[in-house]
Amino acid sequence: MRSLPAFVIAGTHSGVGKTTVSLGIMAALRRRGLKVQPFKIGPDFIDPGLHAKVCNAPSYNLDGWMLSRNYNRQSFRKNLRDKDVAVVEGMMGLYDGRSGATEEGSTAEMAKLLGLPVILVVDACAMARSAAAMVLGYRLFDRKTNVMGIIFNRVAGAGHLNYLREAMASLPSLECFGGIPVRNEIKISERHLGLTVAEEGSLPRRIVDQLARLIEEHIDLDRLLGKTQSKISAPAIETKARSATDKRPLIAIASDKAFCFYYPDNLQLIETAGAKLKFFSPMTNPNLPAGTKGIYLGGGYPELFAKQLSRNRAMRAAIRHFIEAGGTVYAECGGLMYLTQTLTDCAGRQYPMVGAYPFKTRMLPRLKALGYREVVAATKTFIAPAEKIRGHEFHYSELRGFVPGQKIQTAYSMDGPNNTKVTEGYRLKNCLGSYVHLHFGSNPEFARGFVAACRSDK
Repeated sequence: MRSLPAFVIAGTHSGVGKTTVSLGIMAALRRRGLKVQPFKIGPDFIDPGLHAKVCNAPSYNLDGWMLSRNYNRQSFRKNLRDKDVAVVEGMMGLYDGRSGATEEGSTAEMAKLLGLPVILVVDACAMARSAAAMVLGYRLFDRKTNVMGIIFNRVAGAGHLNYLREAMASLPSLECFGGIPVRNEIKISERHLGLTVAEEGSLPRRIVDQLARLIEEHIDLDRLLGKTQSKISAPAIETKARSATDKRPLIAIASDKAFCFYYPDNLQLIETAGAKLKFFSPMTNPNLPAGTKGIYLGGGYPELFAKQLSRNRAMRAAIRHFIEAGGTVYAECGGLMYLTQTLTDCAGRQYPMVGAYPFKTRMLPRLKALGYREVVAATKTFIAPAEKIRGHEFHYSELRGFVPGQKIQTAYSMDGPNNTKVTEGYRLKNCLGSYVHLHFGSNPEFARGFVAACRSDK
């Protein structure tokens, strides 16, 4: 058991500025020379990527629906080894989760599970004394959630902040750590899935420094660190799969601006299961890494880089030949889109892709699917040992143009809209593609099955 500052940055609602506040606090703490461990609650890839760039450390997802209580606790404790402070960014509003009826999957649920205090970010634009009434509602809605402090955002000036502090004086049990003024020049660009990703250079050093200064000038960091000291239990001892070096299959991980959505846990669980990882770029590399026994194509933004992906004919051919030869491939969302015949972007331009699957991908102007998913294995693939595994779906594209007479097997079923069952997981030889981003931590048997399939002789 040891004590260190650890806290959750939550918001009253989405868009309140909690990512900006979280990144600013992380940057300011890093400038002090502290080793910061970031976490993100919920099924998100973009915010953790930004966290990792600021903190120079992977940001791990915590999730009350996808992952078990024990997995969340162990992940939190394990990743705090040799760190000085933990900053956990919440999702949506503090009490928003999988449904309106329960706290499942919410920031509040995770804060209670980990025993962490909550710092609530409040958008103070056009508010004064009413802010105290709103904050009190969040405090009383669930008394077991330790909402212990407030950071006001979008404050109009010193006079406005003074009004807010006077209002908060009526709630003496709540700390006001400061108020952040509007700074239009500090902005991270956005697109259809959220903020732009770190791999695109959306968080240059200049912005990171500006965020750090903003926090240093307007937030009482010393008091924040002092008030959020938390006792953290030591993690359980991990056991890794023993495997001879020459029997560790090499799994090639697609990693560039087009493919950058990976849970760090997934990659670590694949390594723990006995694989070696090698990163490559489908945009720029002409060939797969030498000795590749399996491929993992994660999600990302292939629609934004379809031209570059299409021009790399050598890589498209290499991956197609690997699949045709029976190579083991797992592709999710953007990776699935890349393996289809063509990809039509938002401007209606069509680009040839790998061409392994006999159907096409088309981008839509509106959201096609969003939500948690539980996958149930239906046919024998490397997912079969897992039986059930959980993940998340979020995309603006759809599959279309299925070639008549070419039936594609589906590997698993899952719940669809209005309590319907849908089949998913498109199987082609030893290639499995899906729109669902699976979290292997919800059932590590998937990672072990994936590695075993890559190790087997084809």
